[in-house]
Amino acid sequence: MAIPLLHTVASWLLKKRVHDIELFIKYPNEVQREQLITLLQTAKNTEVGKAHGFSDITKYEDFAARIPVRTYEEIAPMINRSRQGEQNIFWPTPIKWYAKSSGTTNAKSKFIPISNESLEDCHFKGGKDMLSLYFANNENSALFSGKALRLGGSKELYEKNNSYFGDLSAIMIENLPLWAELVSAPSQKVSLMAEWEQKMEAIVNETLKEDIRSLTGVPSWMLVLLQKVLAETGKDNILEVWPNLEVFFHGGVNFTPYRAQYKALLPCDSVNYLELYNASEGFFGVQDRLDSDELLLMLDYGIFYEFIPMKTYGTKDETVIPLSDVRVGEQYAVIISTNAGLWRYHIGDTIRFTSTEPYRFKITGRTKHFINVFGEELVIENADNALEKVCKKHRVQVVDYTAAPIFMEGKQKGGHEWLVEFKTPPENTHAFAEDLDKQLQALNSDYEAKRYKNMTLMPLKLHVAKPKTFYNWLKQKGKIGGQHKVPRLSNIREYLDELLGL
Repeated sequence: MAIPLLHTVASWLLKKRVHDIELFIKYPNEVQREQLITLLQTAKNTEVGKAHGFSDITKYEDFAARIPVRTYEEIAPMINRSRQGEQNIFWPTPIKWYAKSSGTTNAKSKFIPISNESLEDCHFKGGKDMLSLYFANNENSALFSGKALRLGGSKELYEKNNSYFGDLSAIMIENLPLWAELVSAPSQKVSLMAEWEQKMEAIVNETLKEDIRSLTGVPSWMLVLLQKVLAETGKDNILEVWPNLEVFFHGGVNFTPYRAQYKALLPCDSVNYLELYNASEGFFGVQDRLDSDELLLMLDYGIFYEFIPMKTYGTKDETVIPLSDVRVGEQYAVIISTNAGLWRYHIGDTIRFTSTEPYRFKITGRTKHFINVFGEELVIENADNALEKVCKKHRVQVVDYTAAPIFMEGKQKGGHEWLVEFKTPPENTHAFAEDLDKQLQALNSDYEAKRYKNMTLMPLKLHVAKPKTFYNWLKQKGKIGGQHKVPRLSNIREYLDELLGL
């Protein structure tokens, strides 16, 4: 009887939160101003707060004038001091946890501070809101009558000062409240196993007999797990294993290239897919409607947002603007100040607003993950959407992909070179490449202009990767599982050439 009672109580509490969400939707800019002032007053006596005079900042203009926008490399020395045990540097409360975020391409790891406030009032609050909005859209949901299958990373003890680091998902699992642990699978012990392939086997063994109602994880790695489940059981699809599965909460990579594969694994229109935008630095957005894949920007998590228009990014005319000044359809780099002591921090992601009443958006890529060698400004959103359309036409499914430029040499023109791993390759790879090139032109006018009559760019070059090429590449780098991702687009050839070498 414990689980049904828990379902009743938890769903009632979660539905109450929707009224708070409606408040920041109605008064977004007022809520953001309040977040900024609260952050500044809380941290006014820290080393950073004293250096920049937080105590007498009362308006955004002063905040923007006194504190520079910073990258991780610029604040790394302070974070290293914090990891050695120093406190009150950039946030007043003790910091015990650090989210290890190596991303996709950089061998050098980042250690993002996680304060108690950011854990409770941002990351966990975001998880609760994910459920609140899901229940608001599904009044008859029986989510807590069964269990949630979570696919997270691992953690390690940092011996020097008894602090911990690991994937954000592992930090959250380690600190989950008891009620959440009761309705989650696998066990904490298995969830936090460090060796990825052993962990996948253990998760399958622990969850096959459970009544799984939801899945949470990165689409690429969840796909690997679900395929193992089918291999173990001999079933044709996942609903034969877990018939009460309702929803897949996903984030970390764009879901678009994986949509067809999930449709094959979960052949039922009643299964919902909801995207989350939860990074090591903070929980930023939740898909709040089932009929749209746009994300609602969450404004009361102890995060103050600013944005750099990508039109001026990296130029002498670069500007930084508050949320109130963003426009629909424009692409922006995201800058945050947080309740873990990140001040005007450049997270490296780019988004495009689809609405300002309320503030909804779509993730378009990374500031470093695009191809713009020839002025074509190709972003991940273009690549993902083009692939989805062409795969549908050719009836194929993509496992992973990456693309990089072919640089001009002598009289040879430039171009783009793609490496794509398919579940089953297309019958005619030349026709697939032609269609992909045409679709990219249809989606991106700058690419179309550079491709006009082959004047600047030649038609794209396509390679079909051998099975498990990307998996083996990540494994070589010790980056399988967790939040590790394949770099989709790059202005350099390093990743593509390494993969082609396999």
